[in-house]
Amino acid sequence: MSETANEQTQEQGVENLTPEAYEAISGLVRANARRGLLSELEGRHEADIAEIIAVLAPDLRTGFLKLVGDALDPEVFAELDDAVRDDVLEIVDTDTLVNTVQQLDSDDAVFVLEDMADEERQEVLEQIPQTERMVLERSLDFPEDSAGRLMQSEVISVPPFWTVGQTIDYLRETADLPDDFLEIYIIDPTHKPIGVVHLAEVLRAQRLSAMESLLHEDFYTIQAETDREEVALLFERYNLVTAPVIDENQRLIGVITADDVFEVIADEAGEDILRLGGVGDEAVTDTVFETARGRVSWLFLNLLTAISASLVIGLFDASIEKMVALAVLMPIVASMGGNAGTQTLTITVRALATQELLPVNTRRLIFRELGVGFLNGFVFAIIAGFVGAFWFDDGALGLVLAAAMVANLVVAAMAGILIPIGLYRMNIDPALASSVFVTTITDVIGFFAFLGFATIFLL
Repeated sequence: MSETANEQTQEQGVENLTPEAYEAISGLVRANARRGLLSELEGRHEADIAEIIAVLAPDLRTGFLKLVGDALDPEVFAELDDAVRDDVLEIVDTDTLVNTVQQLDSDDAVFVLEDMADEERQEVLEQIPQTERMVLERSLDFPEDSAGRLMQSEVISVPPFWTVGQTIDYLRETADLPDDFLEIYIIDPTHKPIGVVHLAEVLRAQRLSAMESLLHEDFYTIQAETDREEVALLFERYNLVTAPVIDENQRLIGVITADDVFEVIADEAGEDILRLGGVGDEAVTDTVFETARGRVSWLFLNLLTAISASLVIGLFDASIEKMVALAVLMPIVASMGGNAGTQTLTITVRALATQELLPVNTRRLIFRELGVGFLNGFVFAIIAGFVGAFWFDDGALGLVLAAAMVANLVVAAMAGILIPIGLYRMNIDPALASSVFVTTITDVIGFFAFLGFATIFLL
């Protein structure tokens, strides 16, 4: 991309997000100025319009959609975040939804349909021609988050005995083909894929050349029931641009393209970040009640874990009364353990998500984290020990603080890797619950080790 084009793209992106643009659109909605609103939206990318809908206040969003009506590009629906799309689907009338679904590619149409209530979805499907309806219903029959839901049913396939000329004529004359494609799949009489031909090779070959002579047999097929995270890993590992999807009989039923996989990667990464923070599927468009309800369960669990840490402190209340310095220094041990555990936890959860952590290398990673815990514990034990000894002019107190630091950082490293691995093997998402357990263990062990050592050696 040239420097000028890049600058233009940046300027357009900034313009779409400026407060001035937002206020201008909001004003047009409040003024019920449909012509002005359509003029303001003209030339904007579907993703930018979806972003505008997302940031509008709920009342303005309703007014916006009613004003735009059937002039809203169907592609906008596919660009909306799930939470916003749910709100939009409640506002838009059935006729608009039917028109939207019919104009979208099958993968995007399924993306919109799966967010509808069952009755509304059925009402929309009944107004779609039978052939298209059967394709969409087949995709909807596959499990959520599977390759069957992610795939585009429009796929180009030809028999191996066709010539390049026949294939080109077929591409020119057939109306219901994908708008964009890079590969043509070669299928046998039972509709099983036997190879792939890149579009560039078709364009360079002679018209009389057989498609069979151009095919590549080293291609990857994906079962329709495959989880979409596994699909994303396959694309990343083998640098795929597209991949054919097959059913239980190995027949070609669709294709997954890289743009769909990019969305999966972004969604899954964002989901893991939210779950590590204990906020689930929260979105910025959620109401106060929805947000509070989503957070309360994890806050309650944190309350219980905090109480458990307090109970440990309560066991040593007599020691704390005799030596106030213990109350001053004990948060240092717990805090360092919590941070060290979170570091290990983050690395482990990512390795599990990307399938880099396998049975063959699990033991090696456990011992690596154990070594990291010992090394970091030793380094920070020296620093914390000197600080404690100098602060309270007590060398023995510094040694106790140092010993507790080593113990807690080793435990933190073990908790940070063993807890997510254990949850993963129990088929529990490690990103969902690991942080709470790791924090609890590091707090409890940190307090217990420091106060226990102090009670034994100082009092």
